[in-house]
Amino acid sequence: MKRFTITGLAAFMLLVSCHNETKIKDVGQEKEQKIVIYQVFTRLFGNTNTTNKPWGTMEENGVGKFNDFNDEALEAIRELGISHIWYTGVLHHAMVTDYSAYGLPGDDPDVVKGRAGSPYSVKDYYNVNPDLAVDPSKRLEEFEDLIERSHKHELKVIIDIVPNHVARVYKSVTNPDGVEDFGASDDISREYLKNNNFYYIPGKPFRVPEWQDGYQVLGGEEHPRAEGHFKEDPAKWTGNGSRSPQPGMHDWYEAVKVNFGIRPDGSKDFDQLPEGFENEPFQVHHAFWQEKEVPDSWKKFRDIALYWIGKGVDGFRYDMAEMVPVEFWSYMNSAIKMASPDALLLAEIYQPHIYRDYIHKGKMDYLYDKVQLYDSLKSIMQGHGSTDAIVHIQDELADIEHHMVHFLENHDEQRIASQGFAGDADKGRPAMVVSATIGTSPTMLYFGQEVGEPGDGDAGHGSETRTTIFDYWSVPNHVRWINNGAFDGGQLTEDEKQLRGFYGKLLNFTLNSEALTDEYREIHSHNRNHTEWYNDRLFSYVRWKDDERLIIITNFDAIDRFGFELQLPEDLVETWNLKDGTYPLKDMLSDRTMELQVKNGKAETRIDIDPLESLILAVKLKNPSEKSSYIQDSSNNGGRGLIE
Repeated sequence: MKRFTITGLAAFMLLVSCHNETKIKDVGQEKEQKIVIYQVFTRLFGNTNTTNKPWGTMEENGVGKFNDFNDEALEAIRELGISHIWYTGVLHHAMVTDYSAYGLPGDDPDVVKGRAGSPYSVKDYYNVNPDLAVDPSKRLEEFEDLIERSHKHELKVIIDIVPNHVARVYKSVTNPDGVEDFGASDDISREYLKNNNFYYIPGKPFRVPEWQDGYQVLGGEEHPRAEGHFKEDPAKWTGNGSRSPQPGMHDWYEAVKVNFGIRPDGSKDFDQLPEGFENEPFQVHHAFWQEKEVPDSWKKFRDIALYWIGKGVDGFRYDMAEMVPVEFWSYMNSAIKMASPDALLLAEIYQPHIYRDYIHKGKMDYLYDKVQLYDSLKSIMQGHGSTDAIVHIQDELADIEHHMVHFLENHDEQRIASQGFAGDADKGRPAMVVSATIGTSPTMLYFGQEVGEPGDGDAGHGSETRTTIFDYWSVPNHVRWINNGAFDGGQLTEDEKQLRGFYGKLLNFTLNSEALTDEYREIHSHNRNHTEWYNDRLFSYVRWKDDERLIIITNFDAIDRFGFELQLPEDLVETWNLKDGTYPLKDMLSDRTMELQVKNGKAETRIDIDPLESLILAVKLKNPSEKSSYIQDSSNNGGRGLIE
C-alpha cells in the first residue's frame, strides 16, 4: 500500500503554494461512477444452520465464517451489481462464548447484549472476532485472506470503526509494539482529564441495570458469570453518555463512552479549526494538525484506522459519528486520506443541521440519508406518505446530495418485508429505484434484502422485524439463496428469484449509467400541476449526461394501475435540444418500448404503469449518422386515467 508521508510545515507550505494557483480537490469525492455498497452481517452470512433457537449457543444455532465468502459467493455478490462490500461485525467485540483455549475468555453476560454480543462493543481493535474463523488462533490471517479474495473479485472492503464507545472491558491480546490499551494509563480518580480515554464517576462502583418487562439475561439460563454483578470501580460513563453508575436497561450499558477532549461541561479541550477551513481539502487539514496537542484518544483511533488501511481495508463506516466532535474527524480522516486518498469514509449521522460540518470540516465522504429520504420513502411505502415530500428533500440537500448514501435496509432498520414495515418485499421495488437513481450518491443494500428476507423470529436480545445482530442465528431466505454452498439461488421461490433479478438488473444499470453521475431534475411537480390522473403515489424525474437521457417514473401504489400522458417541461425540452418529432424510448428494467412525442416545443409520452412498477426510459436522440433513430411525425395514441 503506497502512503503519503508529507507532514508539518513543509506540507502546509507546498499546499498553500498549489492552492494559490488552483483549488485543490478532495480525492475520492468525484462523480465518476455510482458506488453500490453491499452490507453483510458477517456472522450470519454463511450460516446455513436453520435451528434458530432463541438465545441458542453457537453449537446449537451455528455461525458463519470468513471462509464462507468463497470465490463463488463473492463473484455472485459482484454480479449483483456491487462495487463495495461492508463486512459488519468483523472486529473482536465482547461476547459470552468462551475461547479460553486461545487466551480469549468469554465476557460477563450481565454486560453483553445477546449471547454472540454487539458488534458495536469492540474489545480489541487490533484483531477480529474469533467466532468468524475456522481456526481462532489464525483469525487475523483468515480475515486478511478474505480481504485479498474480495479484491480479486473487484470488491472494495469496508469495516466498522466505533470511536464513540468501546466494550466495558477493553483488552487487546495482540496490540502492535508500543500500542497501549484504552484506559491503561487513565487517572481513575478524576472524572475528566484530557488524556484519559474514559470518563469516571469517582467513589461509585458500577451496578448492573435493573431488568424490566420480563427481560432476563440469556433468557434466564443459568450461567456461572451471570450473577447480576460486574466489577468496575469507579464506574465509567456509559456508551450513550449516561453518567449514572447504574445505567438503565435501554442505555448502552454494555459499552463505555470514550473521552475525545470534551469536558463534562461541554467545552472543548483541543484546538479549533480556523475560520473557512470547511473549504480546505484534506491535505491542508492534515497539515494543520501537525504539532498540535490532541487528546490521547484521537491518536489511538488514528493509529487503529491506519493499521487497517495497511491491511488492505478500503474504507470505514463510522458508528454514531455525530457523538464525536467534528474536529476529531478532521484529524482522523485527513490522516487516512494522506495514507489512502481513495479510502471511502461513511458516517452514521441523524442530525441534518450538522451534515455540512461533518462533510466539509470533518472530511467525510458520505453520510446516511436516513431522517430525510429513507424516512419519507418508508412512509410512502407504508401507504400514508406523499411522494411530494421527495421534491423538497432533494431541494434541501442539493448542495450535498453526492454525499448522502441511500438505503432501504441496514442492520438498524426493519426489513421491508416485515409486518412492522411494509409486509411485502415487492413494496420496496419503486423505493429502490428512487434510492438507486435519484442521485449521484452511493446506494446501499443489506444482505437478504434482494430476496425479501422478512426478519422474522425471536432470536433472544432485541426485537423481531430486524435481523438480529446480537445472537447466533440464520437468515432463511438468504439460506435458500446459498443453496448448500452453490450461491446460485437454487432453493429460492419463483417470487424471490424474480425479486433478486430485479435488484441485479437495477444495480448493474446504475453502475454503468453515466447519466446517473450527473444532472438531475424532478418533473413530478410539473406533472402534478398539468397532467390529469397523475398523483402523489407516482414520482418522476429525469437524469442526463451528454447524450444519455433518462426519464424515470415509479408507481408506489400496490393496487392501482395508472395511465396518463407524462409531460416534460418546455424549458427541459429546450435544454435537451429536442426537435419536433418522435423519439423511441426503451425501458432499461423490462426492455419495453414506447415513444416520446415532441411538437411545438412540448413533449409527452403515454405511460401505462402497473402497481409497484418503475420505468427507466432511455431516450434515443437524433443522430445525423443514423437517421432511423429519429422518427418524424408519429402519432400519439392512448387514453387517460386509472386502468382497471
